[in-house]
Amino acid sequence: MSHIHRRALLSSVILVLLLLAVRLFGLHTYLQEGNLRAAVAAWGRWGPLLYVGLFAVLPSLFLPGLPMTVAGGLAFGPLWGTVYASIGSTLGAMLAFLVARYFARETILGLLGERWVKIDEQTARKGWVYVAITRLIPLFPFNILNYAFGLTQVGFLQYAVVSWLCMLPATAAYVIFSSSLLDLLKGQVSYPFLIGLLLLLVVSLIPWGYRKWRGLSS
Repeated sequence: MSHIHRRALLSSVILVLLLLAVRLFGLHTYLQEGNLRAAVAAWGRWGPLLYVGLFAVLPSLFLPGLPMTVAGGLAFGPLWGTVYASIGSTLGAMLAFLVARYFARETILGLLGERWVKIDEQTARKGWVYVAITRLIPLFPFNILNYAFGLTQVGFLQYAVVSWLCMLPATAAYVIFSSSLLDLLKGQVSYPFLIGLLLLLVVSLIPWGYRKWRGLSS
């Protein structure tokens, strides 16, 4: 199991424990879905703009994006949560790319160390295909990749479009799953929960399928 998979599993376990604690101590009465989303709606257009803006900045600070993805599902629901989380995560990836390419090349090279060599070699050989592979399969932490690709020869537009498309499945899975968490606190298993769980399973099987395909093709 990769480091990223272990971290995702640990995050899931912590999330489940938090849900159990909230349920045990009766805090779920303060987390009603209608009240939460009504509070977000009261911000009007500023709510989504603030969320997308925060999501765009946090990856550049090497902070994990998963909490923001979960927050999108809770605050905006499965559809708009996916839309806003996808926009925010893509803008964050684009911002880090541009910072590395035009403003902080030497600093980023120092932070990446030897990991940069493999990313640079593979990108030179495969171009945008390697961007797609690393977005679908967690070979490196996303925040590092965002900066690292800015140091390669891959084009900005290719990078942005491929990153958006290949990050979308995992984003949708986590948002749809998290949008049902408040229902779980009330003991209800909703369709978004089942759909999100299925999507998470599919996304988690992508690395396994890729390794099997590589084994068969080699």
